[in-house]
Amino acid sequence: MPSPKVFSREQLKDRVARWRKAGKRIILANGCFDLLHVGHVRYLQAAKKLGGCLIVAINSDESVRALKGPPRPLIPAEERAEIVAALAGVDAVVIFSEPDVRALIRELRPDVQAKGTDYTPDTVPERDAVGEYGGRVEIVGDAKQHSVSVLIGSVIGMRPR
Repeated sequence: MPSPKVFSREQLKDRVARWRKAGKRIILANGCFDLLHVGHVRYLQAAKKLGGCLIVAINSDESVRALKGPPRPLIPAEERAEIVAALAGVDAVVIFSEPDVRALIRELRPDVQAKGTDYTPDTVPERDAVGEYGGRVEIVGDAKQHSVSVLIGSVIGMRPR
């Protein structure tokens, strides 16, 4: 059964408008979230600590394949969305198909875009879109020591021949 926290883009725009009317801040985090690991959890917890309603934008299957190559993703987008929506601090999840979240940022205008520590404020690809309306980018989470790609490689490397 799909999570009530997983929204279409249109549904999410309506929800964001209601949150704003209620005086709440909007925080946007994004990623592939293929095989959830502790780095993902720490990233999303740190994003939530920025204060406000946390929206997590998840790359579509096609977008993940374009970014990571086959055989990714290992888990379909709808299931990844449901898993992320089950995390305590997540208020909403949306799936996006573009290569980055610029279009979604322009639609939702989050107060803060939270990016992981594999970025710096100067290397966030969407910082221009956030700056267009006066939003800000925050780098959050623990040091980038966890990777699904590395995890997949280590599992494959352990297979008996």
